[in-house]
Amino acid sequence: MNIAVVGLGYVGLSNAVLLAQKHSVVALDISAERVALLNSGICPVKDPLIDQYLEEMALDLHATTDSQRAYANAGIVIVATPTNYDPVTNQFDTSTVEAVIDDVNRTNPAALIVIKSTIPIGFMERLRANTGFGNVIFSPEFLREGHALFDNLHPSRIVVGERSQRAQGFADLLRDCALDNEVPVLLTGPGEAEAIKLFANTYLAMRVSFFNELDSFALASGLDSRQIIHGVGLDPRIGNHYNNPSFGYGGYCLPKDTRQLLANYCNIPQNLIGAVVDANTTRMDYMARCILDRRPRSVGIYRLVMKTSSDNFRSSSIHGIMERLEARGVALTVYEPLLPEGKFSGSVVTHDLASFKSDVDLIVANRLTQDLSDVAARVFSRDLFGAD
Repeated sequence: MNIAVVGLGYVGLSNAVLLAQKHSVVALDISAERVALLNSGICPVKDPLIDQYLEEMALDLHATTDSQRAYANAGIVIVATPTNYDPVTNQFDTSTVEAVIDDVNRTNPAALIVIKSTIPIGFMERLRANTGFGNVIFSPEFLREGHALFDNLHPSRIVVGERSQRAQGFADLLRDCALDNEVPVLLTGPGEAEAIKLFANTYLAMRVSFFNELDSFALASGLDSRQIIHGVGLDPRIGNHYNNPSFGYGGYCLPKDTRQLLANYCNIPQNLIGAVVDANTTRMDYMARCILDRRPRSVGIYRLVMKTSSDNFRSSSIHGIMERLEARGVALTVYEPLLPEGKFSGSVVTHDLASFKSDVDLIVANRLTQDLSDVAARVFSRDLFGAD
């Protein structure tokens, strides 16, 4: 089958590589640089398994910036463009998704369009009512940055927001290209599929927030947070996973998805969803206060990425810490090899790890690595278990 995938971020690229094992895939992106990298066999995002597949596997995969070429012969068009949260409208900005749908229907109206971008609850219903397009379905993704292809090859579940033969056919397409044979498939209504995505991510944010607040209590009370978390997690109903404290939940998905779900609760009674959103701000406030209580003259920020295996700076919780410290006049130096040396948001950026460690009073690290083992006494981190 001929398949087009729009967007070469983690979601689009991992789906493109997954499907190109058995199908002819054209990947479309507005970035000529990303397209050139992929056509040269180089992964434009940080995902070791995608690197390996591009190097070792016989993939029928080509990239282009030409939408006409991508859509012309496609039986399926997968949309994986960004839907950033817009604080002005209090909703996801779905304009890129809508633009792709319009473009595909002008070029190839026979194609089945599958939205993989995260959308608000009710989007599909409004789209169909406003446009009359009947060739669009939604299938949420459940991927981790840095492990996106692995999660497509070993999916926890496949959800498609339509109970139909074509929805089952798309689910079978994904399952056929995965490495696991017994993958749960759930065909739902469109609203239910939209809700599954947002509630799943909000639950994860809630779990992060719970262990962060446990850690805040332990810090303030002089207790051993590690022992408390270990003891709590031994309850099999709770489990010893997704429990490592941090400066707050971050990354591209959790901050925006929790806010979007809260916005969907307009005129619906709730306490918990709003508390999950507020808890992240409270945690960053407290972490900044803990740092300021040490009265450092200069602070080093070790890495801006949201987690160890990511190259993504978007909405990383460390940004919230930096903003609070800068507002109190603390001089910041950032060690981040993925940024050019110079300035970032008013802070000095360096690639010289040795001088970084020697020149600052305190080093702030959301996640620890061996790079900091020799200066552990001057490091502030809540990374207790060395896991993301």
